[in-house]
Amino acid sequence: MTAIEQYLLDTYRATQHQAPMPPEPGRHDLAELRAVRDRARFQAVLDGRAARHPWRAALHRTTDRLLNRLAPGRPHRRRTC
Repeated sequence: MTAIEQYLLDTYRATQHQAPMPPEPGRHDLAELRAVRDRARFQAVLDGRAARHPWRAALHRTTDRLLNRLAPGRPHRRRTC
């Protein structure tokens, strides 16, 4: 059953029982993702690590791996902004 089908079924049941309507599927997804990100950053601070942006850290790891494959043994300096 897809999320839309489940939503339609829940909406039908809510109207039959005079209950409040359920939220639309995907309505609070961005808020949940932000909450997970904020919790991860907060936990990093509590652990004594830098609270960096996770996408930026993943990009740097990928870039470093790629540069090491293209030119092994050569030191690579990352520019700071």
